[in-house]
Amino acid sequence: MAYVAARGGEQAIQQAERLYHLLNGPIDRAFVQSIQNHMPYLVDRVMSEGSLYAPDLAALALAQTGGDLYEAVLLVRAYRSTQPRIGYAELISNERTLTLRRISAAFKDIPGGQMLGPTLDYSHRILNMDLLDGRAVDPPAPFEPAEKPAPASYPPVAEWQRASGLLDPLPERAPADPAALPDVTRDSLGFPAQRAHRLQALSRADTGGVLALGYASMRGYGLIHPTVNEVRLAYADVQLRHPVTGAVFSAGRVRVSQCEVVSEFAGGEARLALGFAATIGWNEVKTIAASMLDMEMDKAGHPAHAEEFVLYHTEPVEASGFCIHYKLPHYVTYNSAIDAVQRARAQLAPRKQEEVPA
Repeated sequence: MAYVAARGGEQAIQQAERLYHLLNGPIDRAFVQSIQNHMPYLVDRVMSEGSLYAPDLAALALAQTGGDLYEAVLLVRAYRSTQPRIGYAELISNERTLTLRRISAAFKDIPGGQMLGPTLDYSHRILNMDLLDGRAVDPPAPFEPAEKPAPASYPPVAEWQRASGLLDPLPERAPADPAALPDVTRDSLGFPAQRAHRLQALSRADTGGVLALGYASMRGYGLIHPTVNEVRLAYADVQLRHPVTGAVFSAGRVRVSQCEVVSEFAGGEARLALGFAATIGWNEVKTIAASMLDMEMDKAGHPAHAEEFVLYHTEPVEASGFCIHYKLPHYVTYNSAIDAVQRARAQLAPRKQEEVPA
């Protein structure tokens, strides 16, 4: 394609930006903090797709863009690209996370028990009009004391399945060096993709894109109908190794979510197949759909089965950028198309006159 730049009109561009800010209202630190406090799941989505865990910056991006998710993600990604990498965090395991929510659709009783945690899944979907009318709303009832304290950690459901021979055992490998892991933000994405690249791409993929392809696969275009083995929301410590002493310390705590799905007859054998996805922030629907795509990819018959199709077309910055670029001037290509249409019309006109019956 050929494009021409929009020239002149610098004052018009500045006025357009002023009008944008005028319509969206003023922004201050209190407003940004309010977004961070009252819209945590929206902030989590921007952090996840922006590939940067920084709640204050994600809230600022949302405020600055008027809630435009794709623009907010672009701002976060742009800022991320300017920051140096000063270290590599230690690998996170389930045993070292503080789990707040852990449910399974595969079993009624799972090792450690079902833990509903923070969710609206079981609530009535009814708008609370009292808030708009200014009437007082009763505060939530206080928590009742638990009969026994929650366990320090919850074992993965997949561990029990492996012990029962339902899943293939994990391969024996030396502990991974975090600095040696492939990084999709620095390496070119090739196909077939490395396992690390696939999981990283799904982790920062567009939630809507992952959901659309995952839903298409679930609805009938896929080859499997998996079951949610486990959905987990947790806090994880970001543990770093001191460059001088070598001691491991916590630099802070982040919200993480993960999902595992299973399907029967992996590779034609009487075993379960496992799909997995995880991301920073709490985003259950994304990890459920992504874990199903992880399982479905590399199978033939549908775009959701093609790794290249899924990973490229769920990349939010690439996808939104290409779509939005159509707003740029396309005078050359458009005029070329019009010229071709007019030439074709001129050639067809005499033929149509000859075909008219006398």
